[in-house]
Amino acid sequence: MRIFLIAGETSGDALGAALMRALRQARPDVEILGVGGAAMATEGLESLFPIEDIAVMGLLPVLARLPTLAERIRRTARAVIAAGPACLVLIDAPDFTHRVARKVRRAAPRLPVVDYVSPTVWAWRSGRARAMRAYVDCVLALLPFEPAAYRRLRGPPCIYVGHPLVEHIDALAPRRRELTTVGAPASNADADPRPQGERLTLLVLPGSRRAEIARMTPLYGETVARLLAQWPDLDVAIPVAPGMESLLREKLRNWTITPRLLTPHEKYPAYRDARAALVTSGTATLELALAGVPMAAAYKVSPLEYPLRRLIEVAHFALPNLVLGERAVPEFLQHEATPAALARALAPLLGDSETRRTQVAALANVRDTILRAGRDPSARAAEIVLERAVWG
Repeated sequence: MRIFLIAGETSGDALGAALMRALRQARPDVEILGVGGAAMATEGLESLFPIEDIAVMGLLPVLARLPTLAERIRRTARAVIAAGPACLVLIDAPDFTHRVARKVRRAAPRLPVVDYVSPTVWAWRSGRARAMRAYVDCVLALLPFEPAAYRRLRGPPCIYVGHPLVEHIDALAPRRRELTTVGAPASNADADPRPQGERLTLLVLPGSRRAEIARMTPLYGETVARLLAQWPDLDVAIPVAPGMESLLREKLRNWTITPRLLTPHEKYPAYRDARAALVTSGTATLELALAGVPMAAAYKVSPLEYPLRRLIEVAHFALPNLVLGERAVPEFLQHEATPAALARALAPLLGDSETRRTQVAALANVRDTILRAGRDPSARAAEIVLERAVWG
C-alpha cells in the first residue's frame, strides 16, 4: 500500500512531512516513497536523490541546471512507474513535478495523480489549468479563491483544504495591546503620540531564497535608514531563513544600523510583538496577516525576468490582497520598490493612523477567510489522497 510523494523545494518538503504524518495516522500500514528534503527525511522518507538537485527558482538558475533537471525528471518518473503506488502526490514545484506526472500518465494512465498546492494558474499562464486535466485528477488548494479559479479556467477538480499556516494559528494569534512604541516626531502627523522611551519594533523580511536576500536587503537597508531619521530609537529585527545567515550578514554590512537577527524559534513571537513589517512578497505576507501585523510588501526580479510581468493576469501579488480581492496591503513591484516609496508606506503603519487601523481590520478578514477550511489541512489533504488512491 504505497503512496509516492514528490516535493521540489523547502516549502513543499514541510508540506510533505505534515502529509506523511497525517497519512500514517489515517493508515498506519501505508508505505511512503518519493523525493523530499530534511523534513520528510525526519518522517522516514528515503529520498530518491537530494532535493537540492531540483530546488531551483528563476529563469537563469533553471537554464544552468537543465541537464540535471532533465535527468532527475526521467529518473523520478521511472521510479514512480516501477513502484506501482496507489497514488502519486505532486507537492508544489510544478516545473518539475508536472513534467514527471506527464511521463507517468503516459505509462500508467490509471494511476491517480493529486496535485497538492496549486500552480499560480490564476496569476499567469492560465492555460495550464485546462492542460492539467490530462495528467492531474485533483488539485488540493491552499488558498480559498483557487477552486473558483479552476472552475473558471476549466481545470481539474480543485478542493480548498486550507493553508498549512493554520496549524500554527495559535502562535500567530494577534495581540490586542501595542507592546512597543517610540515618541512621535512632530513632523509626522500619522505617528503614534505616546511618550518617548518605549521602543517600537519594525520587522524586516527580505526573503528566504538567496536571490531574494541579495536583491532586497540593500533596498530595505536604505528604507530603514529613512525611517530612522524619523524614529531614531526604532528597533529593527530580521528573522533569518534557514541556511541564509552568512549571506544575510554580508548584505547587512552597508546598513546604517545592526538589526537584531531572529532564529526560526523567535520568529512567531516577534510577529506578535511587531508594530509593522517590511516584507518580500511570499508566504511571509500571509504569516504577518494571520498575526495582524500591518505591512508593506515589495518584490524585485532580475532585469531579464522583468519583461515577463506582461504575462501576469492579476491586479495584486501580495497574498493577503489576493485572498481579499483588493489592495489592503501596499505593494511595490520592481521599479516601484524604492526606499522613498516604501518608507512613505510604512510611516503611517508605525504611527497611530487611520491607514493603520484600516489595514489591521482587513488583515482580520484575511484571518477569518483562511480559517474557513478548518484547522487541520494536512489531515484533510491526507483524507482526499486516500479517497483517490487505487489500492491493489
